[in-house]
Amino acid sequence: MSSLLSHNKDQPRIRKTLSDSSPASSTATKSLRHERLSRLSSSGSSDASNDKATNHAESYFLQRENRLSARKKAEEETANNDYKKMYEKALATNQRLKSRLETSKQELVVIQDQLQRAQKGRPGDCGSNMLETEKKESWSLKKRITDMEEQLKVKAELKTENQRLKDENGALIRVITKLSK
Repeated sequence: MSSLLSHNKDQPRIRKTLSDSSPASSTATKSLRHERLSRLSSSGSSDASNDKATNHAESYFLQRENRLSARKKAEEETANNDYKKMYEKALATNQRLKSRLETSKQELVVIQDQLQRAQKGRPGDCGSNMLETEKKESWSLKKRITDMEEQLKVKAELKTENQRLKDENGALIRVITKLSK
Protein backbone atom coordinates (compact mmCIF):
# COMPACT_ATOMS: atom_id res chain seq x y z
CA MET A 1 0.00 0.00 0.00
CA SER A 2 2.85 2.35 0.79
CA SER A 3 4.28 1.75 -2.67
CA LEU A 4 0.97 2.79 -4.22
CA LEU A 5 0.89 5.95 -2.17
CA SER A 6 4.44 6.85 -3.10
CA HIS A 7 3.60 6.22 -6.73
CA ASN A 8 0.47 8.40 -6.55
CA LYS A 9 2.47 11.18 -4.95
CA ASP A 10 5.11 11.06 -7.70
CA GLN A 11 2.73 10.76 -10.64
CA PRO A 12 1.28 14.33 -10.63
CA ARG A 13 4.80 15.72 -10.34
CA ILE A 14 5.90 13.69 -13.37
CA ARG A 15 2.99 14.97 -15.43
CA LYS A 16 3.73 18.54 -14.48
CA THR A 17 7.40 18.35 -15.40
CA LEU A 18 6.68 16.63 -18.70
CA SER A 19 4.13 19.22 -19.74
CA ASP A 20 6.66 21.95 -18.93
CA SER A 21 9.34 20.41 -21.16
CA SER A 22 9.60 21.48 -24.79
CA PRO A 23 8.37 19.04 -27.46
CA ALA A 24 11.36 19.80 -29.71
CA SER A 25 13.87 18.00 -27.51
CA SER A 26 12.85 14.36 -27.86
CA THR A 27 16.17 13.06 -26.53
CA ALA A 28 15.77 15.12 -23.37
CA THR A 29 12.23 13.77 -23.01
CA LYS A 30 13.45 10.20 -23.40
CA SER A 31 16.18 10.68 -20.80
CA LEU A 32 13.68 12.24 -18.37
CA ARG A 33 11.33 9.34 -18.91
CA HIS A 34 14.09 6.83 -18.32
CA GLU A 35 15.16 8.63 -15.15
CA ARG A 36 11.64 8.78 -13.78
CA LEU A 37 10.97 5.15 -14.63
CA SER A 38 14.12 4.14 -12.82
CA ARG A 39 13.01 6.17 -9.78
CA LEU A 40 9.62 4.51 -9.89
CA SER A 41 11.12 1.06 -10.12
CA SER A 42 13.55 1.71 -7.24
CA SER A 43 10.90 3.03 -4.87
CA GLY A 44 11.01 0.08 -2.55
CA SER A 45 9.22 -3.19 -3.22
CA SER A 46 8.85 -4.94 -6.53
CA ASP A 47 5.40 -6.42 -6.09
CA ALA A 48 2.68 -6.67 -8.78
CA SER A 49 1.13 -3.28 -8.00
CA ASN A 50 4.48 -1.55 -8.54
CA ASP A 51 4.86 -3.30 -11.91
CA LYS A 52 1.38 -2.14 -12.92
CA ALA A 53 2.28 1.42 -11.96
CA THR A 54 5.49 1.26 -13.94
CA ASN A 55 3.67 -0.14 -16.96
CA HIS A 56 1.02 2.54 -16.59
CA ALA A 57 3.65 5.29 -16.39
CA GLU A 58 5.53 3.87 -19.34
CA SER A 59 2.39 3.64 -21.46
CA TYR A 60 1.54 7.23 -20.46
CA PHE A 61 4.94 8.42 -21.62
CA LEU A 62 4.65 6.51 -24.89
CA GLN A 63 1.22 7.94 -25.55
CA ARG A 64 2.47 11.44 -24.79
CA GLU A 65 5.44 11.03 -27.13
CA ASN A 66 3.14 9.75 -29.86
CA ARG A 67 0.82 12.74 -29.42
CA LEU A 68 3.75 15.18 -29.50
CA SER A 69 5.26 13.59 -32.61
CA ALA A 70 1.85 13.57 -34.34
CA ARG A 71 1.36 17.24 -33.49
CA LYS A 72 4.84 18.07 -34.74
CA LYS A 73 4.21 16.18 -38.01
CA ALA A 74 0.91 18.01 -38.48
CA GLU A 75 2.62 21.37 -37.95
CA GLU A 76 5.35 20.46 -40.44
CA GLU A 77 2.76 19.38 -43.00
CA THR A 78 0.84 22.63 -42.64
CA ALA A 79 4.09 24.57 -42.97
CA ASN A 80 4.98 22.58 -46.09
CA ASN A 81 1.49 23.14 -47.49
CA ASP A 82 1.88 26.86 -46.83
CA TYR A 83 5.18 26.93 -48.74
CA LYS A 84 3.60 24.92 -51.54
CA LYS A 85 0.64 27.31 -51.72
CA MET A 86 3.00 30.29 -51.75
CA TYR A 87 5.07 28.70 -54.53
CA GLU A 88 1.99 27.94 -56.62
CA LYS A 89 0.71 31.47 -56.11
CA ALA A 90 4.04 32.97 -57.15
CA LEU A 91 4.17 30.67 -60.18
CA ALA A 92 0.67 31.71 -61.26
CA THR A 93 1.59 35.37 -60.82
CA ASN A 94 4.72 34.90 -62.92
CA GLN A 95 2.74 33.21 -65.69
CA ARG A 96 0.17 36.00 -65.67
CA LEU A 97 2.89 38.67 -65.83
CA LYS A 98 4.69 36.84 -68.64
CA SER A 99 1.52 36.70 -70.70
CA ARG A 100 0.90 40.42 -70.08
CA LEU A 101 4.48 41.16 -71.15
CA GLU A 102 4.02 39.19 -74.36
CA THR A 103 0.80 41.01 -75.24
CA SER A 104 2.51 44.34 -74.50
CA LYS A 105 5.40 43.42 -76.80
CA GLN A 106 2.98 42.46 -79.58
CA GLU A 107 1.08 45.72 -79.15
CA LEU A 108 4.36 47.64 -79.31
CA VAL A 109 5.32 45.96 -82.58
CA VAL A 110 1.90 46.74 -84.06
CA ILE A 111 2.10 50.38 -82.97
CA GLN A 112 5.63 50.77 -84.37
CA ASP A 113 4.48 49.28 -87.66
CA GLN A 114 1.54 51.69 -87.79
CA LEU A 115 3.83 54.61 -87.03
CA GLN A 116 6.22 53.66 -89.83
CA ARG A 117 3.35 53.29 -92.29
CA ALA A 118 1.95 56.63 -91.23
CA GLN A 119 5.31 58.34 -91.71
CA LYS A 120 5.85 56.76 -95.14
CA GLY A 121 2.34 57.22 -96.45
CA ARG A 122 1.79 60.95 -95.89
CA PRO A 123 0.18 62.34 -99.02
CA GLY A 124 1.95 65.74 -99.42
CA ASP A 125 5.46 64.57 -98.62
CA CYS A 126 6.97 63.54 -101.93
CA GLY A 127 10.16 65.31 -100.92
CA SER A 128 10.40 63.26 -97.74
CA ASN A 129 10.09 60.05 -99.77
CA MET A 130 12.97 61.22 -101.93
CA LEU A 131 14.98 61.91 -98.78
CA GLU A 132 14.18 58.45 -97.53
CA THR A 133 15.44 56.79 -100.71
CA GLU A 134 18.55 58.97 -100.72
CA LYS A 135 19.22 58.05 -97.11
CA LYS A 136 18.85 54.38 -97.94
CA GLU A 137 21.21 54.70 -100.91
CA SER A 138 23.81 56.58 -98.88
CA TRP A 139 23.54 54.02 -96.12
CA SER A 140 24.05 51.17 -98.58
CA LEU A 141 27.06 52.96 -100.09
CA LYS A 142 28.56 53.52 -96.64
CA LYS A 143 28.06 49.86 -95.90
CA ARG A 144 29.81 48.89 -99.14
CA ILE A 145 32.72 51.19 -98.30
CA THR A 146 33.15 49.66 -94.84
CA ASP A 147 33.00 46.18 -96.36
CA MET A 148 35.69 47.08 -98.90
CA GLU A 149 37.88 48.58 -96.14
CA GLU A 150 37.56 45.34 -94.20
CA GLN A 151 38.53 43.35 -97.27
CA LEU A 152 41.60 45.59 -97.76
CA LYS A 153 42.65 45.00 -94.17
CA VAL A 154 42.29 41.26 -94.62
CA LYS A 155 44.30 41.42 -97.84
CA ALA A 156 47.11 43.32 -96.13
CA GLU A 157 47.20 40.80 -93.31
CA LEU A 158 47.32 37.93 -95.79
CA LYS A 159 50.21 39.58 -97.66
CA THR A 160 52.26 39.99 -94.48
CA GLU A 161 51.52 36.40 -93.48
CA ASN A 162 52.51 35.19 -96.95
CA GLN A 163 55.79 37.10 -96.77
CA ARG A 164 56.56 35.69 -93.32
CA LEU A 165 55.93 32.14 -94.57
CA LYS A 166 58.20 32.75 -97.58
CA ASP A 167 60.98 33.95 -95.28
CA GLU A 168 60.59 30.90 -93.03
CA ASN A 169 60.59 28.61 -96.05
CA GLY A 170 63.83 30.17 -97.29
CA ALA A 171 65.44 29.78 -93.88
CA LEU A 172 64.42 26.13 -93.73
CA ILE A 173 65.84 25.50 -97.18
CA ARG A 174 69.16 27.03 -96.12
CA VAL A 175 69.29 24.87 -92.99
CA ILE A 176 68.50 21.73 -94.97
CA THR A 177 71.22 22.49 -97.55
CA LYS A 178 73.79 23.03 -94.78
CA LEU A 179 72.80 19.79 -93.10
CA SER A 180 72.95 17.85 -96.33
CA LYS A 181 76.58 18.89 -97.02
